[in-house]
Amino acid sequence: MVQSVDYRSGKGHRDENFPVASRLVSARHRPVIMAFYDFARAADDIADHPLLPPGEKLRGLDRMEASLTGARSDDVVSVRLREQIAARKLSPVHALDLLKAFRQDVTKLRYDDWDDLIGYCTYSAMPVGRFVLDVHGEDRATWAASDVLCTVLQIVNHLQDCGKDYQNLDRVYLPQDRLRAHGAATPELGKDRASPALLACLHELARRTSSYFDTQPALSDGIRDTRLACEVAAIAALARKLLTVLEHADPLADKVHLGRATLVATMAGSTIRILARRLLPGGAAYRSTQDIRP
Repeated sequence: MVQSVDYRSGKGHRDENFPVASRLVSARHRPVIMAFYDFARAADDIADHPLLPPGEKLRGLDRMEASLTGARSDDVVSVRLREQIAARKLSPVHALDLLKAFRQDVTKLRYDDWDDLIGYCTYSAMPVGRFVLDVHGEDRATWAASDVLCTVLQIVNHLQDCGKDYQNLDRVYLPQDRLRAHGAATPELGKDRASPALLACLHELARRTSSYFDTQPALSDGIRDTRLACEVAAIAALARKLLTVLEHADPLADKVHLGRATLVATMAGSTIRILARRLLPGGAAYRSTQDIRP
């Protein structure tokens, strides 16, 4: 029986743009978060596999769902996640929602407008934040801000990888109405440099994503667990910096990323600010006897 791991791309959590269960997160929470990440990574690799026909991709995702829900037990990545969430009495709903997005990746190659793209992010991005919040026992009132942050992270990835997604998978997440509005054509994504029209579209989408980011208060402010708040603040700060770069960069011609020094300095700065607000005099409202345990 072919398993999801047989289709792995080799990409791991250290290859992601943003931290995945870094040392900022309590050690007792990292195993279940990593099990969720491995599940998502395996499903993503199936959906993005360059050689698998669509029918086989969908069957592979169905096998993952069956092993996640207990209908079968032949996919080790899915079974591992099933065991982790069962041990914590968590629901599989967020992982099941992710599978909806990966099935959509197989069957839908274009997005009409911004709302269509956000609809995709409802399943591809929002479940990730909700799962991490559930693992930490955070209030569901934090979901709205989490949904926005996770959607921003997803769109940042779409903008960075727009050329590769088109060239390798004929998949375009850029809203078609925005391409048309700027007089850009989809095949331009196959070039080694963006045309002025395409570049204007990409920069507009980066600015719109920044504006969308501002529709919710900072997620870190609503999180009780200080370690998780530090992680979230660091991720949000990195996203802000990448969006600033994307408002001016050409992702077809250049690799849009943050250098290690910038990454470390950004994470350290955001973490220090969270700790200062919560642990120094005047931050008593955030204090907890358990939120900074290892």
